[in-house]
Amino acid sequence: MRRRARTATSAALALGAWLATTTAQAQPAPPPATAPSPVVVLPVLDGAPDVPYPEGATGDERVVLLLTIGKDGAVTRVEAESGHEPFASTAAGVATGWRFRSATRDGAPFAAKIKFLVAFAEPRPPPSAEPPPATKPPVQAAPAAQAPKAGAKPPPAPIEVVIREGRPPPSVSSLARAEVRQLPGAFGDPFRAIEILPGVTPIVSGLPYFYVRGAPPGNVGYFLDGVRVPYLFHVAVGPSIVNPAMVERVDLYSGGYPARYGRFAGAIVAAETTAPRDDLHGEGNLRVFDAGAMVETGFAGGRGTAMLGGRYSYTAALLSLVSPGVKLDYRDYQARVTYDLTPRDRIGFFAFGAYDLLSQVQNGIESIVFGSEFYRFDLRYDHRLDGGGSLRLGTTLGFDQTRVGEQRNARDTSFATRLEIEKPIDADVTVRGGVDAQFDGYKADATRWADPDDPGIKAFDALFPQRTDAAFGAWADVVWQLDPRVQVVPGLRADLFRSAGSSAGAIDPRLAVRVDVTERVHLVHALGVAHQAPSFVLPLPGMAIGDLKNGLQTSLQGSAGVELDLPWGTTATVTGFEDVFLNVTDTLGAGTPPRDVAEREPRSLGNSYGLEVYVRKRLTSKLGGFVSYTLSRSTRRFGRDLFPSAFDRTHVLNTALAYDLGRNWRAGARLTLYTGAPTTTNSDGTRVVNADPAHPERDPAFYRIDLRVEKRWNLGKSTWLSFVVEMLNATLHKETIRGQAVGPISIPSIGLEGGF
Repeated sequence: MRRRARTATSAALALGAWLATTTAQAQPAPPPATAPSPVVVLPVLDGAPDVPYPEGATGDERVVLLLTIGKDGAVTRVEAESGHEPFASTAAGVATGWRFRSATRDGAPFAAKIKFLVAFAEPRPPPSAEPPPATKPPVQAAPAAQAPKAGAKPPPAPIEVVIREGRPPPSVSSLARAEVRQLPGAFGDPFRAIEILPGVTPIVSGLPYFYVRGAPPGNVGYFLDGVRVPYLFHVAVGPSIVNPAMVERVDLYSGGYPARYGRFAGAIVAAETTAPRDDLHGEGNLRVFDAGAMVETGFAGGRGTAMLGGRYSYTAALLSLVSPGVKLDYRDYQARVTYDLTPRDRIGFFAFGAYDLLSQVQNGIESIVFGSEFYRFDLRYDHRLDGGGSLRLGTTLGFDQTRVGEQRNARDTSFATRLEIEKPIDADVTVRGGVDAQFDGYKADATRWADPDDPGIKAFDALFPQRTDAAFGAWADVVWQLDPRVQVVPGLRADLFRSAGSSAGAIDPRLAVRVDVTERVHLVHALGVAHQAPSFVLPLPGMAIGDLKNGLQTSLQGSAGVELDLPWGTTATVTGFEDVFLNVTDTLGAGTPPRDVAEREPRSLGNSYGLEVYVRKRLTSKLGGFVSYTLSRSTRRFGRDLFPSAFDRTHVLNTALAYDLGRNWRAGARLTLYTGAPTTTNSDGTRVVNADPAHPERDPAFYRIDLRVEKRWNLGKSTWLSFVVEMLNATLHKETIRGQAVGPISIPSIGLEGGF
């Protein structure tokens, strides 16, 4: 009976009235009579909200949500700006299904970004002598109109409503951390969840390297808060290099991405960290293979914030018990400090890095199989412009290093700077632009055992000579609302590359279009050109080819799709795409192992086309899940030979379900299935001769099932603890790559997670 009462007496009853009060107070003052003021009507929630009180929680709580509302009134993005768990995730999960009467300006709908209060009050069962009410209690007045209770928090001040771009750019898929926590096989890591998105083709199950719409791993760019990083995952099947507690979301731009991103001819993975908070809070986890924690607090009366996080693995000690001859170790750290100089000016320092080591021990002598590390130190200045808009100036110092086997240590010492500006010109036009520069000093250090006359060492030195590379870029785009139903984002990027005494320039036009056919049907199109210097086979710290004598890599990217807003908080997207790769350095895809220095940078012509389907209901819902399916074809032309890319997979399917079992138990399962890659080469490196080159023999299909079970305890108003059992590849299936069985790659995990 008590559980039923909690659901029925959800304490979000004052939302509509509070929003109306906020809206009225947020109206701008009327301008002088000489400048007619447009009639602006801000978003209003349709119907009464139904937000259940979190089971197992105690006390009252106020959660402020940052809602992005499209012109059709649908909630396109939800962020919890303040509020403790489990209230914040409960409110955010329910808000995704809300509908609003859209904001209008002179009768024309426009997209808006608003702050929305959800007030939870702990349900109290009625006295035993009185029967329970037959109907729901009436809607209360707005919090601002009520007399506050003794000791209660005062209602928040009126919150400004800001006009924003209503939807993320076309050809982008976003993953929020709250939802990724419920994804089996991701271990709570937003970066690990990238592989579920349409267009993503794994090389080997469980490994953090993948093709995106046919673009090779070396052509996928990684950014964290606008800072370029070499990779996002630890060695082998390790977790991401950033503590999940500080990751707000991860965006995958499969193609046709905004002009601010450049110098990569494939996809872009851009992660954004959580906004600084001045209250003391933190999270931590303890698992069978590693431990991590993050804590953040404020200082100087809330003008400053300080955050510290990191992760340490004890896999080396565990492996020593099972396989004494193998050593695996990884760790990472993150530190951030911000300080508000004025209400409009903020300075910040963000440092993060990662270390990985895989080695073998024989007869007491340790030999490195693979080792890498990288560090970033970013100093930034943010300014809010008069009349709206923002400016960011950032400077980044970096150090990268990788060693493979007995090869030399490849090192990169880097310096980068960037200036980004976003400024609304009027209600329908926003201009964005910036400039950036990157300098990389590459050097290969000799190891203790390196023989300078060894042919392998000579080949390594020839491929990675000591040099200084430079790249300069300028970009601009315009978010232009041509019509209440049509948004156009034209953009242009220009880059100049310099390496090893040679130079190359690139002009990259971009165009994104969104058309709202109806309130629930939207067309999205994206076109773009992207250039990149020659890239190494995999994104490894300090290893970049950089020789421009054979020119830049070029990709022509195009996609067209339709988005559908379905009932019950479900969305569906169907997208067709085609990408062309010119002069691409894709040793993996070409399937031709290098035999001398000249062949270590084979150039090929590539093509990729296909259809992507993505149906999704948030995993944080009572019953949530998704279906992600890609039907594609990726080819390479090397000389006169036309053949499928070595990791072309015709069908890639990911699907998952997560269900709230009640009493703070939650369970989920995920299926990953994809068809085999073509057998283009034999074990000795020679090319397989197929009777039909267009339809070669393929490895067997592979599938795996991932499982996750969680039990959560809410120990106080903001303190929680979870026991999580999770397993990647619970079926223990092996994968076949070029006729060779691999694995099974499987990760069992038992651990505790908690926060305050």
